[in-house]
Amino acid sequence: MTPRQTRPPQRSRRRAVGQSTKEVNIRTTDTAPEPDGLKIIPIGGLEEVGRNMTLFEYKGDIVIVDMGLQFPEDDMPGIDYIIPNIEYLKGKEKNILGVVITHGHLDHVGAISHLIPKLGYPPVYATGLSRGIILKRHDDFPKAGKLEIHTVKKTDNLTLGHFKIEFFHVNHNIPDSVGIALHTPEGTVIHTGDFKFDHSPIGDEPADIARIVQLSSKDGGVLVMLSDSTNAEDSGYTISERQVQESLDAIIKDAPGRVIAATFGSLISRIQQLVNIAEKYGRKLAIDGYSMKTNVEIAKELGFIKAKKDTFITINDVNKYAPEKIIIACTGAQGEGEAVLMRIAHKEHRFVQIQKGDSVIFSSSVVPGNERSVSSLKDILMYQGARIIHSKLMDVHASGHAQAEDLKLMLNLVKPKYLIPIHGNHYMLRMHGAIAESIGMPSENVLILGNGKPTVFKDGKAHILESRVPTDYVMVDGLGIGDVGQVVLRDRQLMAQDGIFVIISTIDTKTGKLKGNPDIISRGFVYLRESQELLMDVRKRVRKIIEGSFATEHTLNASYLKDEIRNKTGQFLFQKTERRPMVIPVIIEI
Repeated sequence: MTPRQTRPPQRSRRRAVGQSTKEVNIRTTDTAPEPDGLKIIPIGGLEEVGRNMTLFEYKGDIVIVDMGLQFPEDDMPGIDYIIPNIEYLKGKEKNILGVVITHGHLDHVGAISHLIPKLGYPPVYATGLSRGIILKRHDDFPKAGKLEIHTVKKTDNLTLGHFKIEFFHVNHNIPDSVGIALHTPEGTVIHTGDFKFDHSPIGDEPADIARIVQLSSKDGGVLVMLSDSTNAEDSGYTISERQVQESLDAIIKDAPGRVIAATFGSLISRIQQLVNIAEKYGRKLAIDGYSMKTNVEIAKELGFIKAKKDTFITINDVNKYAPEKIIIACTGAQGEGEAVLMRIAHKEHRFVQIQKGDSVIFSSSVVPGNERSVSSLKDILMYQGARIIHSKLMDVHASGHAQAEDLKLMLNLVKPKYLIPIHGNHYMLRMHGAIAESIGMPSENVLILGNGKPTVFKDGKAHILESRVPTDYVMVDGLGIGDVGQVVLRDRQLMAQDGIFVIISTIDTKTGKLKGNPDIISRGFVYLRESQELLMDVRKRVRKIIEGSFATEHTLNASYLKDEIRNKTGQFLFQKTERRPMVIPVIIEI
């Protein structure tokens, strides 16, 4: 899951009502040397949902679990996504024995093609579907070199230096998801990955509870568990995919026309449900959306989607069939501007336009921050005659993350000495910690960490270090990686809020006189044709600044003039408009 509910680590952390300002529950209070034990460092995923990456280090050996991206905030214009900061690993590349992947969502694998080359191409270990998704995405990075990627099964054992690694099957909203047991000389660590317990899944098997108990019982029990916190604030159990299929079945059975189901591109189980229903009622299923089509093809090839030969049709052929014989699965349930459902709503899709009698199912949760765009999309679709069904009306979506009772079940199965809540904003981690305490875990054994906060386990005890490794955002913008920082973002935000105001002045260097009036370009600030009086005032002030400076100094100082024009024009424009555009002076000397 990769929702946009993150915040840059540079921002101040506001204190929640009734919450201590302490960042963690326990700290190393002495100044003794760092303990020589098992070090766990969360690089991302503990102050946001996304960018998941955790380091495990023992006597120089390093194993990495997951290497994901994070989608940008609304206040990050132009940014494609954010990847983990690997500065801590510089100089340690030869110590990285492997990158182990829990599942194929981009918030867990999306940074691999960016970071693996910089880390010296350590081997990657992933289950079959995750491997297929990683390699398909890697095709988009032809200059990134070849990955060394190994397929692992859920029953495999893996030895990487001091780490002996085993896997266990968990349910999520993508098949082939696993949790990881890392056996170390200091004790066993369980990393759940993203998980839920589904006793009647679609296109998958129930979570392997027996194996979880077996692995947790080895070597004297589990020292520490790192566990998914995304749905910790939700009570009860996560509903089963079987229940979702029953709801979809009821909708499609009685639908008079086409059914358009919008969901996440990686939600393979939802596609299998639609396949089952399409075959049951004699409908054809068309897939549209690049990410969804890619993931479906990989899943079909690996056997995670099972369908008859004639069930799937191309989106080009949907109009060859009667409306009541068609189901369309597509991307765009979050109201994304370029996604399929939005193009359908705006009548920009080549083959599909909304017809009266169409049913549109929003088969996903609304990612925080997308509420407005989703509501607007629903309005447009309903104006065109569509019937709208979403998860508040019927059970047409099941989260892939454990809710409170599922988290209790995992805690009771594993029985860890320590818990490190992961995968979530700070308040989600706190909620998970409270759940652990509610079933008897001592509060001092619940370690609420932040990104970059190392914890060392030695002789069965946890030592949270005062130091912090770098975890600043590394932003990907087109082909640029890390070249957009807070200053550039601030400039973009300023331009987005109040626009830009460019003043171009041509100056005779001998006389200090302006050649004509300054040219002015305004974008996103004022409409030039309707603001002539304001522009005349600006030109007069710029002329006065330039010619007054030359009369005083008898020389042309372009740098000084740019600063003067920028500051004084900015002040004047604010006085007149109470807006602060980005003022860009340009001096041309002749």
